[in-house]
Amino acid sequence: MNTEKIIGVIGLGYVGFPLACLFAKKYQVIGYDINERRINEINAGIDSTNEVTPEALKNALANGMVCTNKIDDLKVCNMYIVAIPTPVDDFYNPELMPLKNASIVVGEVLKKGDYVIYESTVYPGVTEEICAPILEEVSGLKLNEDFYIGYSPERINPGDKEHTVENIPKITSGSTPEAAEIIDELYNSVLLNGTHRAPTIKVAEAAKILENTQRDVNIAFMNEIAIVFNALGIDTTDVLEAAGTKWNFLKFSPGLVGGHCISVDPYYLIQRATSRGVVPRIMMEARRLNNTMGNYVAERVVRCLNLHDISAHNAKFLLLGFTFKENCPDIRNTKVVDIYNSLKAYSSNILVYDPWVSKEAAKHEYGVEVSTDERDIERGEYDAVIYCVKHDCFNSLGLERLHKPNGVFYDVKGVLDKSIITERL
Repeated sequence: MNTEKIIGVIGLGYVGFPLACLFAKKYQVIGYDINERRINEINAGIDSTNEVTPEALKNALANGMVCTNKIDDLKVCNMYIVAIPTPVDDFYNPELMPLKNASIVVGEVLKKGDYVIYESTVYPGVTEEICAPILEEVSGLKLNEDFYIGYSPERINPGDKEHTVENIPKITSGSTPEAAEIIDELYNSVLLNGTHRAPTIKVAEAAKILENTQRDVNIAFMNEIAIVFNALGIDTTDVLEAAGTKWNFLKFSPGLVGGHCISVDPYYLIQRATSRGVVPRIMMEARRLNNTMGNYVAERVVRCLNLHDISAHNAKFLLLGFTFKENCPDIRNTKVVDIYNSLKAYSSNILVYDPWVSKEAAKHEYGVEVSTDERDIERGEYDAVIYCVKHDCFNSLGLERLHKPNGVFYDVKGVLDKSIITERL
């Protein structure tokens, strides 16, 4: 156990908690979150995000990791890592208040010689122009004289058990060359595949937001291609398999773009660009297109029903999956809710089945009743089944037996055998 550095991790969600457990292997760690329920479950050895294995959590607690919602408990720390969500508001404007509040928390306990590292995704300039002044004002200390800051963007991929926080290379940066070196050494001490030290904090911020914006644009292009090929009566998956045989073809697929990264982060860059008089048309159009895909899927399902001489009015629907991606409980910005809401205009007879989901969270966030019990599924009784999320647990359902003999099976993910589906995105 390294007794020189005491690390405080602010925010114990999908990003901060795995990071806290990783650092706990070598350092004393104090995790802080305002959610008392979250603190209690972690201290009881439970991780509802499923990002940390029970064994890893047990080891972290055994190594002395402490999780708290009391600010005073952070006073012993000298390295702070802020991993707070950076959402957008109802008008897609960056919502920085959670990050500002976290900076106030750190400022209240900041001491001379301390380091503050931000991991939250932001537009270039936030760390130095917004967070640092808050730290100075609250603490009464001077940046780069009394304390130092850095930025190391998170690269957590919820549900991904291969690309974990321990083996993903990390970008690091610091407010001075010396601070950058110390921050880089800190991350290198626990990472298996090292770091890339960016020349400035703004470069590190820009690199992170580029990563997700690039994926958003590429998926938007695939979604547009799918719309075109559907209109032409061509199977998009077949086209992608054929085109993918070329060595430099980029293997992106059409789909629903939800979650807290790809569907949110581009708005930060869009806002920053427009504030400087630049209109990022490709990024804006990508966001618009990806935001319409849930409604598009619902329209295609209704079309398929009409072609099968089934009225969508009061039809019986089954939606398989509600999370934003497979094999994880994360429902943040899920676009399955768009399919659900579009179909509700035709029928109230909709069953959403997803055993990964917290029923309470789905009801609270979206007002949607989600079943987690397979026994609720009435096999052979649905006019339309929509395969929304590629959970492994769906493989044992007998998918071909879920809809009526003349019913519709729509494959959003484009992964199911042609013999059991009516159409796929």
